[in-house]
Amino acid sequence: MKIEHTAMYVSDLEAALDFFVKYFGGSSSSGYHNAKTGFRSYFISFDDGARLEIMNRPDLDDMRKNPARTGYAHIAFGLGSKDRVDELTEELRNDGYKVISGPRTTGDGYYESCISAFEGNIIELTV
Repeated sequence: MKIEHTAMYVSDLEAALDFFVKYFGGSSSSGYHNAKTGFRSYFISFDDGARLEIMNRPDLDDMRKNPARTGYAHIAFGLGSKDRVDELTEELRNDGYKVISGPRTTGDGYYESCISAFEGNIIELTV
């Protein structure tokens, strides 16, 4: 068994698409639009076969994203090396994204950093 894909609603669909393509090398589907409901989505595929669906619809409720809450907490991307974690963390910081933690080795042995990315969603960068 495998997780087929993860999905998330976003307010700015095109900005989210650009983020995952630019920083993580994702490739996008041509997109889907349901004219009746206003629902739009893209599937973004990554080199290892993982997929992320980003979605938007007119009636979204964009609630505050408190990091200490129940539910999905973050998306983690394995970058392959500590150097790559350091480089992408700095690139995201320089592009105006807030680095929440790291890069650092956590108590359970992960080398990671956490970024508050577009719309306050947490992205973890790890080896």
